[in-house]
Amino acid sequence: MDKSFHTGNRERLYAAMKPASLLVMFSGEDIRKTNDEYWPFFTDRSFYYLTGLDSHDFALLAAKDASGTVSERIYILPPDLMAERWTGRRIKPAEAEALSGVRDVRFVDQFEADLHALCAGGHYSAGTSEFGHIYLDLVRVSPKDIDRPAHKLLRRIQADYPFLQVENANAILRRLRLIKQPCEIEAIRQAEKVTGEGILAMMKASKPGMYEYQYKAEFDYALSQHSPCGPGFPSIISAGANNFCIHYYSYTGQAHDGDMILNDVGAQHDSLMTDVSRGFPCNGRFTEKQKLLYECALATSNHMFSIIKPGYSMAEVDGEIRRYNASLLVDAGVLDKAENAGRYMWHGGAHHVGYDVHDVVARPEVVAPGMVFCVDVGIYHEDWGIGFRLEDNCLVTEDGCENLSAAIPRTVEDIEAVMRKA
Repeated sequence: MDKSFHTGNRERLYAAMKPASLLVMFSGEDIRKTNDEYWPFFTDRSFYYLTGLDSHDFALLAAKDASGTVSERIYILPPDLMAERWTGRRIKPAEAEALSGVRDVRFVDQFEADLHALCAGGHYSAGTSEFGHIYLDLVRVSPKDIDRPAHKLLRRIQADYPFLQVENANAILRRLRLIKQPCEIEAIRQAEKVTGEGILAMMKASKPGMYEYQYKAEFDYALSQHSPCGPGFPSIISAGANNFCIHYYSYTGQAHDGDMILNDVGAQHDSLMTDVSRGFPCNGRFTEKQKLLYECALATSNHMFSIIKPGYSMAEVDGEIRRYNASLLVDAGVLDKAENAGRYMWHGGAHHVGYDVHDVVARPEVVAPGMVFCVDVGIYHEDWGIGFRLEDNCLVTEDGCENLSAAIPRTVEDIEAVMRKA
């Protein structure tokens, strides 16, 4: 992505803000792991979407005056030779401007004074204006989540500037991030290619006796040939009975002859990620029962890609996956009646994908061109010891949809052929 992408995203956000408003966005903080060690830093996705800058402790401060004129500033870490010796070179102001398109780049030690001047007096470089609103990204996935910088600032705003009305920037950002722009779609396409290489590597290396961590090593190695970024999210790779834990991350199990390998994985390119699942037998040959269940999932997936188009109900993506797959399982004699689908279908069948694997978007009533979401068909038959997912990424087009991960082997015949040739 170049700076025009990030500049355009900010402009659309500013246009949706009320006049006489401030906006503050943070990149995030380092989180301590233990003693003198921190967890690997991951820049807030909406901050990156708006700026293209990837570092901890950055901030974006924008002011939209009563006439609608906007001025913006980026705050970055100052040069620090000792800190840079330990943790790497810091981005320079000219580089921050080139990446973000924000011309006014300052150091973070100026942020508090600048924010106070705007909040308290409204003095501004373009004149004098009173601000009545401040937009913060106050999203919480769970009430138990730790406070992020925006939540800490919220308490200070309420205490020190109670006359400012707090607005939720996240609500606007969710709408903006819902429709993917052409450059984002191209980045996802590139990530799909790398994801496919990782899945093929696991298929080709697979054999009874392999441990889950060895499958993960094959996937990670394939991705590392393209970039240092690694997977877009923690890989789910399991074998046998571990397939019945939907989000499994232990990687300690061993694949035995006849086991299915479940993988729910995705690469990233230019910070856009994929989410793909391919179940396959560790010995390269589907049993009759594995084939029966897999072909129900495949037929359901193909059915969905044949009917999804602009105007289709987003809620019905989940609903139709469940109904169609249940009817196939009934016809196959696996399920007694469709109402009992929950016996073998344990999770939803669609979520949006983008800068997050479960992308932070405003869930739409109907699908529209430019949306990218998963078509995810999972079947878990504990009595048979068979659990797997078939998950692909769906791009809604002007008159239908496209399976972005279709090139990754997904039929019984194609999977077995790949594994025979290994």
